[in-house]
Amino acid sequence: MQPFSQRVIEIIKSIPEGHVMTYGQVARLAGSPRGARQVVRILHSLSRIHKLPWHRVVNAKGEIAIQDDESRMMQELYLQGEGVSVNHRGVIDLDKYRYVPEE
Repeated sequence: MQPFSQRVIEIIKSIPEGHVMTYGQVARLAGSPRGARQVVRILHSLSRIHKLPWHRVVNAKGEIAIQDDESRMMQELYLQGEGVSVNHRGVIDLDKYRYVPEE
């Protein structure tokens, strides 16, 4: 596994319940500021294998970016189950729920 992928996995696993991070934020912390799309691919291909809390990663606007209706609804339900408010458009208040780890 590539070092970037391993770091992304570690960062996503570190997101505490009730918080979210953005794809770009994860990419920056993993060492690739322009690697948000790579984070998406890693989540898509490795979430199940590594038991990642995939639902805690959203886009830069705080939106649930998944296009598939069922998966989108699952992400919203998982987040709400952790106490994260998701508005009727699938948007999370990043000022309130964004996790910023200490570096």
